[in-house]
Amino acid sequence: MARPFRFGVNLLTLESAPAWREKCRRADRLGYDVLLVPDHLGMPAPFAALVAAAEVTERPRLGTFVLNLGFWNPALLARAVATCDTLTGGRLELGLGAGYVKAEHDSAGLPFGSPRERVDHLEHTVRELERLLTDPEQQPRPAQTPRPPLLLGGNGDRLLRVAARHAQIAAFTGAVQAPDDAPGPVKIISPEALEERVAAFHRFAAEAGTGAGAGAGAGAGATAGSEPAELNYLIQMVENTDARRAKARELRPYAPDLTEEQLLDHPALLLGSPKDMADQLRAHRERFGFSYFTVLEHHMEAFAPVIEELHR
Repeated sequence: MARPFRFGVNLLTLESAPAWREKCRRADRLGYDVLLVPDHLGMPAPFAALVAAAEVTERPRLGTFVLNLGFWNPALLARAVATCDTLTGGRLELGLGAGYVKAEHDSAGLPFGSPRERVDHLEHTVRELERLLTDPEQQPRPAQTPRPPLLLGGNGDRLLRVAARHAQIAAFTGAVQAPDDAPGPVKIISPEALEERVAAFHRFAAEAGTGAGAGAGAGAGATAGSEPAELNYLIQMVENTDARRAKARELRPYAPDLTEEQLLDHPALLLGSPKDMADQLRAHRERFGFSYFTVLEHHMEAFAPVIEELHR
């Protein structure tokens, strides 16, 4: 049986307190299941923004998508996580990433390690969070037991291995950026390469015996080691159009290594009517196992009819 869909929106801008509250209420009314905040300089501070979102909503979960662990010390992060989980009534989903924008670290006066060093820090942080958040003597305590669900995002083997061992949600970007690239657009990989990355995750989970490798689209990843992980994908474009192929041809210069058919089949791009896009998401769930989809804030309204279509 296919896992039910969930939908998140990554909220990127903060104009004022009233505008933030109304945006969160609007996302709730539109049917989003998770309100998310990233962790980039120039954007809202994640935990404060999520607590504010919790004060004006009751149904949606609240998540970081994702924390840049180069900014965080594990002990201080554990305190922030436990505090946020309590203040949001146990609705927090903790998304973590190794970080990829060197310019942000430079601006913050923080070191930017090699890819290996950044994944080392992520793995160390995950282990420390497990220890601290499940320690009954640790204060403050999170509201959720044993700890908030963990989302880990990435595509590389090492990060996927960590996700397979520890995460309840594995998030795939379907894109790569060379370690020394300047900040800017990343390069999306082909649907076939993305399929291989998902297969690698399931293989690593099976090797680790976590249960996350039991197969795409099954179960409900509540606790690592008990049920298959939920698979998330970040959608980059949502466009209601009656000319899908023409739009795909327009996008070819941004993905010169991909054919028109590959672009049309790629979960990064949703093109067509709401019904067309709903059918595309069903196909992506069948092919890749993705059931939890995230859109960026500027696509929040455009994607809402797709949510409505899938809930019929």
